[in-house]
Amino acid sequence: MKKIYIIGIGPGAYEQLTIKAAKTLAACDTIIGYRVYLDLLRPHYPDKEYLSTPMTKEAERCRLCFEKAGAGRKVAIVCSGDAGVYGMAGLMHTVGRDYPDTELETIPGVTAALSGAAMLGAPLSQDFAVISLSDLLTPWETIEKRLLAAAQADMPICLYNPSSRHRRDFLKKACDLLLTYANEDTLCGVAEKIGRAGEHFAFYSLKELRGVSVNMFTTVFIGCSRTTLINGKMVTPRGYDAEKKAF
Repeated sequence: MKKIYIIGIGPGAYEQLTIKAAKTLAACDTIIGYRVYLDLLRPHYPDKEYLSTPMTKEAERCRLCFEKAGAGRKVAIVCSGDAGVYGMAGLMHTVGRDYPDTELETIPGVTAALSGAAMLGAPLSQDFAVISLSDLLTPWETIEKRLLAAAQADMPICLYNPSSRHRRDFLKKACDLLLTYANEDTLCGVAEKIGRAGEHFAFYSLKELRGVSVNMFTTVFIGCSRTTLINGKMVTPRGYDAEKKAF
């Protein structure tokens, strides 16, 4: 039976690939994905066939995988982070309904909520929400409801896709919604280019975050009422006795 591997490559640095992902990529003939992610892999797997489609051509990229697998190639489709978190796994399975003779195996990776949180400290130590601000596939009205619900529940929030050329003010809009329930002094963190050249992070209050410039390589963390700075790191206490004494 033909088989395709759906692989999350993590934040970008080779050492942050899972061992299984690295071994599977080494065993494949053809690696398919968005060109930015392929460029991260080429130095480590120079002998592979690399194929790409432009942004917004994800369905065509999936079909290319099935075509290559049908031609006898051992294929991997890659995306950043985890393939099941805003990644290609769902679309591959959907397109795969037309190719019932091809098996799909998803190999997990480290999503930006986890790698970014590690940079910042421990902002997601208790229940948290992950919300994408991209309205390309989800209506903004739905995103608004999710933001307000998470803020009302007083849980840390991780924001994916906070800005783009066509959505420059979306982070500001999100902050204004969160301020409906959250204090303007709520601690927030920004992690940019996680695991890649130029990686950096910074902390802001929710009020300050409204004016911060971000891009599609930025992951934003909104704390809850208990999130604080400890020795220069963003921490949301989980509720251990030692933490109760400290806070």
